[in-house]
Amino acid sequence: MQSILRRTLASSNPLLRCQPIRTPRAVYKVSGIRTIVTKKYTAEHECVAFDDANGVGVISITDHAQSSLGDVVFVELPQVGTEVAQHKQIGAVESVKAASDIYAPVSGTVVEINETLADQPGLLNKSPEEKGWLCKIKLSDPSELEKLMNEEEYNASYEH
Repeated sequence: MQSILRRTLASSNPLLRCQPIRTPRAVYKVSGIRTIVTKKYTAEHECVAFDDANGVGVISITDHAQSSLGDVVFVELPQVGTEVAQHKQIGAVESVKAASDIYAPVSGTVVEINETLADQPGLLNKSPEEKGWLCKIKLSDPSELEKLMNEEEYNASYEH
């Protein structure tokens, strides 16, 4: 039944006959400019998605971290304008099971925080690396990214 429906819809809608364009997930085209987003991880379960076009990294905790914490009930974030140093504390997360400090994976200036987390700290559990991002940092030294782990190295660091 589904294949008949697909054939019928495809014949009546030329857009459905097109094959999806497959591009690398980390490459985006914005206003005709190609940018690359690099995602790196720390051993303390933070990650940074760095956009080379604007020099800003989006800081979050990993899915593994949120699952280890349990239900998050409070998030403490740095203030906009705060200068942060790599591997230094920038905030904290409290859950029903534990409290954990958040460390900056990179150095720079906080340019934005996720204010939604003040009212919805559980967003860290639902979408830790996307909607539950913590803050955005304008990197002062993008070469610090080279000292961090890629996804495969990070996953291997905590798997048994």
